[in-house]
Formats: sequence, structure tokens, C-alpha cells
Amino acid sequence: MLKFVLLVCLVPTVSAWFFSDSPEWDGLRVTFGLNPFDSDHFDRLPRTVEDATGDGWTLIESCDVTKPWRGERYALGGDYAVILLFDVNGYIAGIQTSIPNNQANGYPRNTLRPPFMVDGDRYTISAYFVDPSIICAGGRTASDFNTQGTGTGLYLQRTENPLDSERIPTDQTDLVQNHPEWTEGKCFWSMGKHYWYNLTPDMNCEDYYPVFLLYNDRKVNAFGWAMLTDLSSERYEHPTADVINLFIKNPPQCLIGQTEPMSTMHIYFTNSVRWSNRC
Repeated sequence: MLKFVLLVCLVPTVSAWFFSDSPEWDGLRVTFGLNPFDSDHFDRLPRTVEDATGDGWTLIESCDVTKPWRGERYALGGDYAVILLFDVNGYIAGIQTSIPNNQANGYPRNTLRPPFMVDGDRYTISAYFVDPSIICAGGRTASDFNTQGTGTGLYLQRTENPLDSERIPTDQTDLVQNHPEWTEGKCFWSMGKHYWYNLTPDMNCEDYYPVFLLYNDRKVNAFGWAMLTDLSSERYEHPTADVINLFIKNPPQCLIGQTEPMSTMHIYFTNSVRWSNRC
């Protein structure tokens, strides 16, 4: 029995030695849940158009460089809480979440437009996993995708021009030393080490930036949306004010005073989320 246990423990290590060329970002999953075996949690998303269409995702918009985002946009079952962005060759390039303006209870406020963009009767926020400039202009090759996996970096769109998106440091040390605007948060198992943008205890929540970063083993391998409104999609998690201090150090008083749940979504770039994301 002891030999069997040792063998099981050694398999992941041996695999890492022999398959070290596999991409670090080997998956795409969304939605945290306390029950790791619940099929609604840590849901695996397709990373090619071929897989997406096979899973029932439908094209809602082709690449259009006149739009305030980049990518072939796909949604599933009319739920725009997750919109997948693919490049012109059909490889994953980014993700969006889109808020129906009749659900948002006045959110997002004018101070958040952008990063939220008007999208018909919705407001949409975007993030990319590759340089936005290549998404509708050449894209990635099959070899690129096999080598790079989900992407080459995390780019957050902050203005109406997607080409001006902010690339997030891959290394946590770089973030801490060179980007003090990202406020250190707390570690949470199966999520990671949180960082929040410019949080202060006395800030006005109309200035609250609805994105957080997640680092594990000092590398960014996830991020998330965190919006101050209660949205209905099952893709979202709904933390209440009494648990905010589990993720934020010295949380803003305006967040603690929230009377309705937030709508958050954890977005992971690796498949081994449940047991590997320990900060």
C-alpha cells in the first residue's frame, strides 16, 4: 500500500519532468464554488471555434476593427455573462462579460464607462489573452496555440481602444515592485493571491475597478470580474458583504455597506485549479 501511495505522489512530478514543454496556461475555466465536484463550478470552456460550435456556442459577431473590442464573439444559449473571443484562425483570444442594462440597477456608473462599453442593450467589459493587435489581423497558428496554450499574457482593456489594453505582469514580484496601484489582497484556496486596483478604506465605490488578479506560485494564472450589482446568470458567484474581508485587506467601507450581493466570476487559465491554486 505504501508503494502505491508513493507512486501516486510521484506521477505528477515525473510527468512535469517529461512534459515540461506543455503550455503553462493549459485550460480555461470559470466560476468558483466551494464544492469542487459540482458541475456548475470550475466549468471548462472551449478554446477553439471548432470545440465551441460543437458545444453549442454560437457566433454573435465577427471580427470588426471598428468595434471597441477585438475578436470573433461567441455566446452559449443566449447568456452573455460569458462571451468568448477567438482570433481569425479560431483560437481563443480573450473573454468578455456583458451586463443587461435592465438588470444592472444603474450599474455601471458613468465613472466606469469605459472599461464598460455600450453593446446594444448591454454593457460589456473585455480582457484578452494575447496581444489584441493580432486577434483580427493574422491571429495565432496551430503551432502557436499548441505551444502557448490559452495565451501569452493577460491584457485588460481600460479605454475605448483595445490596442491600448494594459498587460498585467506575469510575475507577482514585478507587480508588487512596479505597479503599486494594484493593492494586495488575501490568499484563498482554489483561487489564489488576490490583487485589487487602487483600493482604500475610504474610497468611493463609484471609483471601484471591477477586476481582480490572482497569482499562484508567484505567477498570474487567473483573474476575475467583480461587479457591484446582483446579476442573474449562473456563471456569476454572489459574495455578500460579510465575506469580503476573506479576499480584501482593509476593505473599503462602501463595500462593507453593500446591501445586495456582488456578482463575481473567477476565470482560470489552467485546468488544475481545485488542488493547485494555493497561492
